[in-house]
Amino acid sequence: MEISIIGAGVIDVLAGAVDEKIFSRSSTSTDFIEMSFGGDALNEAIVLSRLGKKVQWISKVGDDDAGRRILNYAAENNLPVDCVKVEAGLETGVNIVLVDSNGERHFLTNPRSSLRKLSEEDILPHVDGMAEIVSFASMFVSPLLDIAATERIFRRIKSTSRILAFDTTRPKNNETLDDLSTILPYADYFFPNDAELATLTGESDINKNIAALLNHGLKCAVVKRGGKGCIIATKDERLEIPACPVKNVIDTTGAGDCFAAGFLYALSEGWPLEKCGRFACTVASLSVEKVGAVAGVTSLAAVMRRGNSG
Repeated sequence: MEISIIGAGVIDVLAGAVDEKIFSRSSTSTDFIEMSFGGDALNEAIVLSRLGKKVQWISKVGDDDAGRRILNYAAENNLPVDCVKVEAGLETGVNIVLVDSNGERHFLTNPRSSLRKLSEEDILPHVDGMAEIVSFASMFVSPLLDIAATERIFRRIKSTSRILAFDTTRPKNNETLDDLSTILPYADYFFPNDAELATLTGESDINKNIAALLNHGLKCAVVKRGGKGCIIATKDERLEIPACPVKNVIDTTGAGDCFAAGFLYALSEGWPLEKCGRFACTVASLSVEKVGAVAGVTSLAAVMRRGNSG
């Protein structure tokens, strides 16, 4: 395996475009209602597999129809599922995703589902077999993976000379950047978007926020900025990478996951940081043009064509 991905896989039911008046009407017509697959880790793993990488996915699903559908979907995309725990009695995560006219998403999730039940015990048995590059895709997703558990996992992963990256959602329990001070020194790359980072710091200035990450021991900050591209920063280098042009944004679900997957692909190829950022932005640009997290990212050739034309 070239890259290991840790975190959630779910089924998404997407509907859009909707507006804030949806609950004032008895019925609303939409442009699309589609069932798709999602979850930050599954999205990353599927994209990397489609780009030609050998990927290990470490996760958990329930022993139910939704879980079987996810496992079949992974297999259809050449993604092994031998590190995905199937747990009897657990509900596999199924999300309702309402998409507004700007392509932004609003999620309805089940707190009892597999999305919230991934634990330290589901991950640690696989550490010794992990690849040289490891991505923890689901920070703050499962309440069982609190800061202390995450620190233990990161410490085990970094006990050998692996590259460790992690991605995040917004904190669920008012966690701050100071709370992450024990795990950031283990991380080589961190992929927050600008809003997630501002929530952690309580500060709106992105430059101050990036400086704070580096001051807390992070080696490289990769801040996703949507239509503005990304900023990549280390102690010695700062790069502002523009977004890849997109004609029509339909659905931004999974765009950040596709960005992370693109960055990890480029990293595994040994590319310099600027090329990693540009490739990641190109992958993300394909994602937002289709309904569903990864429907727009079909192959390495498609990404290369978009990159060359942009």
